[in-house]
Amino acid sequence: MIPRELLKALRQIEIHTSRLATDALAGNYQSVFRGQGIAFREVRPYQPGDDVRLIDWNRTARMGEPFVKIFTEEREMTVMLVVDVSASMRFGTTRASKGRVAAEVAALVAFSAIKGGDRVGLVLVSDRVQRIVPPRKGEKHVLRVAREVLGAEPSGEATDLAAGLETLTRVAKRRSVAFVISDFFVPPSDHDGAQRVRFERTLALAAAKHDVVAVELFDRHDDELPDVGLATLEDLESGEDVLVDTSDARVRASYAAEAKARRTGVRNIFRKLAVDLVTVRTDGSYVAPIRDLFARRARRARSGR
Repeated sequence: MIPRELLKALRQIEIHTSRLATDALAGNYQSVFRGQGIAFREVRPYQPGDDVRLIDWNRTARMGEPFVKIFTEEREMTVMLVVDVSASMRFGTTRASKGRVAAEVAALVAFSAIKGGDRVGLVLVSDRVQRIVPPRKGEKHVLRVAREVLGAEPSGEATDLAAGLETLTRVAKRRSVAFVISDFFVPPSDHDGAQRVRFERTLALAAAKHDVVAVELFDRHDDELPDVGLATLEDLESGEDVLVDTSDARVRASYAAEAKARRTGVRNIFRKLAVDLVTVRTDGSYVAPIRDLFARRARRARSGR
């Protein structure tokens, strides 16, 4: 049985994102994310003006006259959603938690994809890969994707996005468009830097095979500690409680500096690997950033870059 509150939230997301995919993003999706390859269609006799590079030399030798191979662009493609469902995604101090926003973004992208005739798959990851939903079409499938994201509970502590990226590279055999939806809480460094190095390496491999888009979920208190005096703060991913004097300007400055270093480090990785990044805030619209992403990619496609 699906809990009543989950059903209510799912219904709200379905109504809102399905309409937005039609009204706000109609046409933009198909113009930006085209088919990801070409497929062989037929062999026919050579005609003046045909590209000589397409000549089928085996058929030409057998038939005694030139034949060419004809290819068509594959319109149908696969959209993969790699969604972070770790404990930090439960955080949110304004309109909604990051987890709720992640479900909204996933549904919006998924509805856009199925309206364009494409398939959608899902990889849920916390400290490990929790679930893989094979790519399919149809509105019922989109609702399943949103339900899986909304209802997910982290299987353990911390976040291992590298595991999700490794799974993406392994299960998506053909080139796909992959949206990685996360707050990207990858530490600036650990005891030997291994976690960040592994994240960058697996992202590089995924980006070499797929068209990867990073969707960063951000809450204003991710890097801004409010002045509320003595407060007990809980690390959602480790469960550790820490007593902090938030009235101390040095404490707030240290918190902000560490958060900035983390975000800057991750963004530098995206920039280095030429991975598109879009930031969605928990206190703002999730539609405008996605629409801006589509527009940005459309401009880049027109300029040939």
